[in-house]
Amino acid sequence: MELPLGTTTFLLHEGDCVAGMRGDLKEGEVDVVVTSPPYNLGVDYSGYDDGQERDEYLEWSREWAAEVKRVLADEGSLFLNVGASPKNPLLPHQLALLFSEFFVLQNTFHWVKSITVERRDGEQVSAGHFKPINSKRFVTDLHEPVFHFTKKGDVPLDRLALGVPYQDKSNIGRWEHTEGKDLRCRGNTWFIPYQTIQSRAGERPHPATFPVQLAEWCVRLTGRDAAKLTMMDPFLGIGHAAVAAENLGVGRFMGYEIDAGYLAVACEKVGVRG
Repeated sequence: MELPLGTTTFLLHEGDCVAGMRGDLKEGEVDVVVTSPPYNLGVDYSGYDDGQERDEYLEWSREWAAEVKRVLADEGSLFLNVGASPKNPLLPHQLALLFSEFFVLQNTFHWVKSITVERRDGEQVSAGHFKPINSKRFVTDLHEPVFHFTKKGDVPLDRLALGVPYQDKSNIGRWEHTEGKDLRCRGNTWFIPYQTIQSRAGERPHPATFPVQLAEWCVRLTGRDAAKLTMMDPFLGIGHAAVAAENLGVGRFMGYEIDAGYLAVACEKVGVRG
């Protein structure tokens, strides 16, 4: 289905992303990909078996990675969010190594879901949400990596698109690169908590989503004119990347989802009627 809504044209497809990309997309057609594939950690998806043999899973990942490379523009960016589990901590790194067969790893961001910091006066402040675990071996995992891949590793970014004010204002005059502005690079640690919800079934009926804000930050960091971008999420889920595209005024958004129920939720979120 394809409908222009506001400034964004959505093309949301039910079906396998590898077959979809092969049939629908030309070489170099996509400017930015923000996605989070199934983690193969036994997540309880509605219609997908998330427990493949490791070699089978990696071979499938190699297949869709090759297609993303084909459709990604030379100056394009792929932002790949992959989680882990205490019993399977190497998965994100294995995928990163696999994707390095096709791309250059240009940046690695750490999506922090919850954090505790100690103020200068000694007060400890906690923020964010997390799912606690009951274990005598492992600590609670509060972050996931987001790997930024490009074809050659030399794609320009707008470092200050996500800029934050200096804590020590004397740095503004001390460093020439500030040009007198109270704005510095946020760096590669991104604190983005989940929004509080009352009902998972009603508000977030998907077991493994990333926040809309995470996708927005990825797109903003590219520094590109959103209205001229073609964005894609080959694992659309319930459409958080699509919502981010709509919020930013991305010109064209494409998504693939094999689960009809998840796709219906995604379509509803951006107002597409199939």
